[in-house]
Amino acid sequence: MALRNFYNEIRGLKVKELPAHLKPMFTMDYIKKSINKGLDNYNAKYIQTSSIDPLLHVCYGGMIFSYLVALPEERRHLEHQQHAKEHGGSGH
Repeated sequence: MALRNFYNEIRGLKVKELPAHLKPMFTMDYIKKSINKGLDNYNAKYIQTSSIDPLLHVCYGGMIFSYLVALPEERRHLEHQQHAKEHGGSGH
């Protein structure tokens, strides 16, 4: 939804006008206000309503994070296994 609003804002601008429109959005104050607004919206939507969704967000986020942390190790393992298979090794 936010991306659609942003697209609608910049759709009518010319390319030369775009940097002047975007520059204020990259200040620390604007970023802090945006984060605070997002956290307030999240609090109002999920926390204040006693929803179970925040627990699910933590669980799914933890699973995704652990997968991304373990991914390089798994890729190295699979690459080693493929290399061993190509060169006649056991490949464990």
